[in-house]
Amino acid sequence: MHTNVLILFYSRYGATAKMANLIASGVEQAQVDVILRTVPPVSTVCEATQDSIPTSGAPYVSLDDLQNCDALILGSPTRFGNMAAPLKYFLDSTSNLWLAGKLAGKPAAVFTSTSSLHGGQESTLLSMMLPLLHHGMVLMGIPYSETDLNKTRTGGTPYGASHLAGIESDLPLSEEEERLCRSLGNRVAMMAAQLKRGALA
Repeated sequence: MHTNVLILFYSRYGATAKMANLIASGVEQAQVDVILRTVPPVSTVCEATQDSIPTSGAPYVSLDDLQNCDALILGSPTRFGNMAAPLKYFLDSTSNLWLAGKLAGKPAAVFTSTSSLHGGQESTLLSMMLPLLHHGMVLMGIPYSETDLNKTRTGGTPYGASHLAGIESDLPLSEEEERLCRSLGNRVAMMAAQLKRGALA
């Protein structure tokens, strides 16, 4: 039986989506299946409606995607030091999965991008961890054995992968950021595979 990692993200200008793809490559290096999903934007004045399939990029996530994943990696740009509203809106709809404990015991990790280096990377990562803790997921970060954490002059934290995207969201990922994204994906994938093998033993 295949192991799969769900990478669920919201990306307004593309930086977080680029990170998601790098994290996916790290998952695939562990020979684990990747499911890339996003969430639609939300409206501040009325209920927003979207086509069921985006015009481009990853498909929209469903609760079944979340329930059936073996691990979850959650990504968002920062909004005043917090996750973006569209991602929070989706997570707020997962009460039934929480009540049934469907995500309990599964590995999880987080990633973010910001326009400035001190624009809330760590607080955004921590904000995304909170609902995952409530779901009983097993949070994973990036250990300092990844030496890029000590060398990076852009993004990269022990709480999860991060990226300095710049005011125009047009800065490319640095080599350190890229390696840390792949490392995070690989670590979560390997843990998910180990846990699934143990459960089937």
